[in-house]
Amino acid sequence: MYFDTTYLCLMAPAFLLMIFAQWWVSSTYKKWSRIENSAHISGAGTANRLIQYGGLNDVRVEPTGGKLTDHYDPRSKTLHLSRGVYEPASVSAMAIAAHELGHAMQDKVDYFPLKLRSALIPIVNIGSSLGWILIIVGLMLQVVNISWLGVAAFATSALFALATLPVELNASSRAKALLAETGLIQTQQDQDGVNAVLRAAAFTYVAALATALLQLLYWVMRVSGSSSRRR
Repeated sequence: MYFDTTYLCLMAPAFLLMIFAQWWVSSTYKKWSRIENSAHISGAGTANRLIQYGGLNDVRVEPTGGKLTDHYDPRSKTLHLSRGVYEPASVSAMAIAAHELGHAMQDKVDYFPLKLRSALIPIVNIGSSLGWILIIVGLMLQVVNISWLGVAAFATSALFALATLPVELNASSRAKALLAETGLIQTQQDQDGVNAVLRAAAFTYVAALATALLQLLYWVMRVSGSSSRRR
């Protein structure tokens, strides 16, 4: 039931896309982590400079463990930067810190897609866990309505991925503008590196959306097929 031919054929492109996305972001991050930005400023320094420029006095910057675990928490107004971003003065660190600060700017202006994504989190946590269980139970019991309820619950994951894409793309746009306005991008190499890092990061969200939509399509096909056989 879980890994039939249809599933493998449908999801193979998504899996390849995710693998490529992870390779692209990892290799791009690694490349530009070796190159110092022209402003000689760390990721933490970049974040604090942009916080001051944007008047985000309630936002603080803290280091966090892991690799590429950088994120902004709107609840605590905290910018969490991984050690590979917090301390080095690399082009990658500057780009990622600016991107996360872009989320803080979104929070300041009540950017609707960010608010929508935050509101979806508890719904998605329940839907993604409960959805496939309802689908399988419905298929086993041959109660199609239960399966369709599961599909609806599972669809929240695709909705979350769809809501995430404009949030991330907008944060990158804000990051580029902030770095240019503050003069932290000083050379063409800085510009090329920032663009490369943010472009690779954005593609991971495109791949995640494609994966979520294909998974949803698979379950819709399964439930639809089950409903047709009953007739």
